[in-house]
Amino acid sequence: MITRTISEDIRKEILTGKKAVVLLGARQVGKTTLLRSLFVEDGNALWLNGDTSNARILLTAQSVEQLRVIIGKHNILVIDEAQRIPDIGIVLKLVIDNIPEVKVIATGSSSLELAGKTAEPLTGRKRQFPLFPLSFAEMAEHQGLLAESNLLQHRLVYGYYPDIVNSPGEERRLLQELSDSYLYKDILALDRIKKSEQLTRLLRALAFQIGSQVSYTELGQLCGLDNKTVEKYITILEQTFVIFRLGSYSRNLRNELKSSRKIYFTDNGIRNALIADFRPVELRDDIGKLWENFLVSERFKRNAYAESYANPWFWRTTAQQEIDYIEEQDGRLSAFEFKWNPSAKTKQPKAFQMAYPDSSFSVVNRQNFAEFVLTRDR
Repeated sequence: MITRTISEDIRKEILTGKKAVVLLGARQVGKTTLLRSLFVEDGNALWLNGDTSNARILLTAQSVEQLRVIIGKHNILVIDEAQRIPDIGIVLKLVIDNIPEVKVIATGSSSLELAGKTAEPLTGRKRQFPLFPLSFAEMAEHQGLLAESNLLQHRLVYGYYPDIVNSPGEERRLLQELSDSYLYKDILALDRIKKSEQLTRLLRALAFQIGSQVSYTELGQLCGLDNKTVEKYITILEQTFVIFRLGSYSRNLRNELKSSRKIYFTDNGIRNALIADFRPVELRDDIGKLWENFLVSERFKRNAYAESYANPWFWRTTAQQEIDYIEEQDGRLSAFEFKWNPSAKTKQPKAFQMAYPDSSFSVVNRQNFAEFVLTRDR
């Protein structure tokens, strides 16, 4: 079994911590599998699934006394897809505050109920962990850096969802199933959004525009939606861990873009499934976009698992000078340019160098990328 980076952190919190454990990530990234691997020797856990009507009825509007009856003699309560249960924050608070001998663990494929405003009852009562599709670092640890590096072109096309990694030869079918069903499941539940042609168009438009600045106005025109609806849909896609946004860095220069954004997919495979393009790398004209999405998403996983508090950005001026990716941490500014071809030449923009003389600048290509994405020690 592939060891997930945060396994030991979760195990430690379960054994010694006093807070609820909340595991957040998209559907099918392995949240349940991870938890079951931690409890393989513990038969005293009560498992409930928020996707089932029985669990929702059982846990809705319950008193402490009723919750004690439901939990019985179990010392661990695990609630899968907890965001599907109404007022789940209040339910978990009742257990945490009144039945302290029971360890509470919840998973969610939407951050709205378990990390947003409706989770206020859990303030100070939970320890939150992210879980993403498998990462380059996890796979390199599992099968060796050289073996995983040799699969780089395959990962750029098919991504890192566990079922995809574990089912060679079935990648296309499984990715289509993921993008056609699970991708929409929580979006539909969150805001009563119908799986409309407009939503499909928006997802495809975002897939084509990875690595580029996006305009809500232009997206709306492409999809037949107004700006507010586009922004709402993008927020929901972010809350369900399909995409994430990167803002523009601006501090010193008048002509720096100040309110622009780029949007990336958390997984390359899902992105390619949305545009139905699984061509091998050598036949693609979007390799630069695939490479950038891969590196930014892998860095995103790396920093989240390492609990790094670096602020991520991109940089661009109205004169079209740009840098793909920037991190700001502890007063240090690190700039990175992404190039698939190791022979490609690039220089740090003079405007950036003059405005931020203490910053560092690196080019990340397919020969030296491992250091950029491997998980660092905490």
